[in-house]
Amino acid sequence: MVMRKVGKYEIGRTIGEGTFAKVKFAQNTETGESVAMKVLNKETILKHKMVDQIKREISIMKLVRHPNVVRLHEVLASRTKIYIILEFVTGGELFDKIVDQGRLTEIESRKYFQQLIDAVDYCHSKGVYHRDLKPENLLLDSQGNLKISDFGLSALPQQEDGLLHTTCGTPNYVAPEVLDNNGYDGAAADIWSCGVILYVLMAGFLPFDEVDLVTLYRKIHEAEFLCPSWFSPGARSLISRILDPNPQTRIQMFGIRKDDWFKRNYVPVRLADDEDGTLDDIEAVFDDSEDQFVKEQRDINEGPSMMNAFELITLSQGLNLSALFDRRQDLVKRQTRFISKCPAKELLARMEDTAKSMGYKVYKRGYKMRFEGLTAGRTGQLAVAVEVFEVAPSLYMVEVRKAVGDTLEYHKFYKSFCTNLRDTIWKSAGDANEQSSQLLRGASSGVLNQI
Repeated sequence: MVMRKVGKYEIGRTIGEGTFAKVKFAQNTETGESVAMKVLNKETILKHKMVDQIKREISIMKLVRHPNVVRLHEVLASRTKIYIILEFVTGGELFDKIVDQGRLTEIESRKYFQQLIDAVDYCHSKGVYHRDLKPENLLLDSQGNLKISDFGLSALPQQEDGLLHTTCGTPNYVAPEVLDNNGYDGAAADIWSCGVILYVLMAGFLPFDEVDLVTLYRKIHEAEFLCPSWFSPGARSLISRILDPNPQTRIQMFGIRKDDWFKRNYVPVRLADDEDGTLDDIEAVFDDSEDQFVKEQRDINEGPSMMNAFELITLSQGLNLSALFDRRQDLVKRQTRFISKCPAKELLARMEDTAKSMGYKVYKRGYKMRFEGLTAGRTGQLAVAVEVFEVAPSLYMVEVRKAVGDTLEYHKFYKSFCTNLRDTIWKSAGDANEQSSQLLRGASSGVLNQI
């Protein structure tokens, strides 16, 4: 087990993974606050010439202070790494809520859309354009409020014409003018993506969805879509004005705010006074002077990492630990977990054998593993990260998450993986209550010691 500390933050499990960064659960030891820590390797950033992009992402998140945007607390650096400390949002992705329910009610869809428009409008007022708005980048907090995340593709217009010139974003959500590669207005492009998101919330599926990219782009350019019968006239009207392929005639933010359908049950967001938005300290992150580096500590012990009580509670969105368990294995999520009473080393061996039998290459490091598919799927090769945690004596939580690849392919993998491990996974008689109580008993002393 490696217990790691960076400055005042104690680092826990990995909760997300991308091509150039990992996101770790961490806890501020001075305040007890849970945070998400985005960890980037300096050598990788320099190798891929990403310094300007990382500086831009940090700058943008420092500029944007809004209740519906994931908050950046601070940025730290060591000799080899950059640590971006972010608000820890416990409610999961809006994408998972859509997959779970199929579609949301019009009232619930409107609430999320109102919060989305509030946040995007605020970003635009700061000259920030997200450029990759989609349900996967919209998180939910413990109160069910929307939070925009992932500003990695965001931009501030720098060209003399005031337009953006980089084609980026997710094809199904991207505006037609972005695909034309002739320059586009970032605000109008974001509004288009908001319209696609509203459609998805209410329909449960995409307005533009084709395997063939040529057909997909044609339908986007022609705004060729149909609203389902359950859309109200007001929703249909607003969506059609947003999904206007001509950015010059597309409805703008003030028009959306004046729309009768949008205004229904609208609760204006309360903005706090702007804090110090200086960007002077960003250069220090890439400064090689020793006095700028944060202190890193490591304690290495045998055995899997121990998941403490606070991590368990944040995982379960409160004290209802039944949310930790996949009682519906048909629910598509990027991160899934199960409990086992099998000894940790035996459990690792069983999972390794299972993954290999399913045609995956296995890489091991301590109580962590990575499975990589040997063939490419819809969006490239699937890679899955696995880690074993001790949550109580002789009781282990296995966290499985998609590292790279298609979410639906990951879902199929996880279902088959669990089926092959069914005699290893511990479950009570069709209920998570006994699991919850045992975990609470195992964690309660840790909670009492830290409160």
